[in-house]
Order: sequence, then C-alpha cells, then structure tokens
Amino acid sequence: RCVDISTKAAIRKMVLPGLLAVGVPVLVGFYDPSMLAGVLAGTTVTGVLMAIFMANAGGVWDNAKKYIENGHLGGKGGDAHKASVVGDTVGDPFKDTAGPSLNILIKLMSVVSLVIAPI
Repeated sequence: RCVDISTKAAIRKMVLPGLLAVGVPVLVGFYDPSMLAGVLAGTTVTGVLMAIFMANAGGVWDNAKKYIENGHLGGKGGDAHKASVVGDTVGDPFKDTAGPSLNILIKLMSVVSLVIAPI
C-alpha cells in the first residue's frame, strides 16, 4: 500500500516536468526556429555540465564515507562519519538517478525538436 501511494504521487508530480521537456521545444520551435537552436544549445550545455557535476559529487560523497569508515578523521561513530552518512544519502541519488536523467532530458528535447522541425 505504501509503495502504491508513493508510486502514484511520484508519477503525478512528473507530469509537469514531462510536459515542460516536450512542450518547450514545440512552443519555441513554432514561435521562431532560430530560437529553438538557442534553447537546444542552452539545454545541452547546462544539462551536460549538471550531469557531470551530479555524477562526480555523488561519487565523491560516497568515497568520503568509505574513507572515513577506513579509520580516517575519527572513523565510524564520530561526527565526521555521521556527516558523511548524510552526504552519502544525498550523493547516491545524484550519481545514480539525477545525473543520468539529465542526459535523457537532453536527448528528449533534441528528438522532439527534430520531429517538429519540418512542420
């Protein structure tokens, strides 16, 4: 039951970002095709940079926790370890989901733009 509620809420919350990813290239492309090139360039540059940042940051937080657990900076149980556990909790979604999903966003916007370009 809990998983069902969470899944439905997650899908509902993804409707607006999905519509933005598909709708922005369509609206901008119909307004002015040269503007669409700028939107795609901006999306590509910022998306790639954010994806690299998120993947690297997630990996760094994960490795920082392992470093502390190996006995450095007070080892397990210390304040540094508690902070690194929080950092690892944030870092795992960064490197495993948020970073790679930006690559999908870039591809989706590019494909939608190519599909509407002849129109």
